[in-house]
Amino acid sequence: MLFRTFVLLLCFAASVFAQSKPDWTQPFPPHRVIANVYYVGSKDLASYLITTPEGHILINSSLESSVPLIRKSVEELGFRFKDIKILLISHAHFDHCAGSALIKELTGAKYMVMDADVPEIEDGGRTDFRYNSSPELFFKPTRVDRVLHNGDEVRLGGVVLTAHITPGHTKGCTTWTLQLAENGKPYDVVVVGGPNVNPGYKLMRNSQYSQIAEDYERTFRTLKSLPCDIFLGAHGSYYGMNEKFARMGKGGPNPFIDPTGYKEYIADREQAFRAELKQQQGQSQ
Repeated sequence: MLFRTFVLLLCFAASVFAQSKPDWTQPFPPHRVIANVYYVGSKDLASYLITTPEGHILINSSLESSVPLIRKSVEELGFRFKDIKILLISHAHFDHCAGSALIKELTGAKYMVMDADVPEIEDGGRTDFRYNSSPELFFKPTRVDRVLHNGDEVRLGGVVLTAHITPGHTKGCTTWTLQLAENGKPYDVVVVGGPNVNPGYKLMRNSQYSQIAEDYERTFRTLKSLPCDIFLGAHGSYYGMNEKFARMGKGGPNPFIDPTGYKEYIADREQAFRAELKQQQGQSQ
């Protein structure tokens, strides 16, 4: 009884937290981004469906309360929710992975997570370096079926996704890439995992994550090295989804083809990281 009460309190706290960010739960029209890549998330919590003849891949389960929205979006696009065979995430924060246990239960999908994020996924966020004392951000612990490592490939029905570790935001934060073609033209797709320095992140003398600054440096080196035509991310706000969606079907080129926007976003996030690091270095002197 006490455990159940505790779980209910966690769910209530997470719900209150999500209500403070209405874009996280506000429905958004599901839509085709390019080829077999579809958006099935909310107004800001991004989830992507990648379809294949042998079943589908879902990137990001979002909140537990997001699962019905994701399911509805998948079905509105004409696909079967139960045909999701593989579940991936961008990183082990509750707004991107709290729905994973329920999606696994409903679909039987295999859950594949970057090695450094596996502990947090399997203990429900309780060992997160920043939020381990914030029970309102915990989520249902979920067993990982395949532990991924940097450069690993996830394959299904002719689709090949590559996992790039881009750590800092979480220790196993993952950026996904894939190559596809439309009308005979090849495109590089990049789904950015998360390059932001959250409030309260200690970039120096961090006893729970000693190499955090070096990991952010590694992340920006990696992100700048990736070829990108289609710029996507863990939040729709990363890549201006709302504005780009509004331009769809108006006769111009696909607005999600945005290599310049990708470069500008990564440069902006790197600048923000360096400014925060400089500030913390000054405070430590």
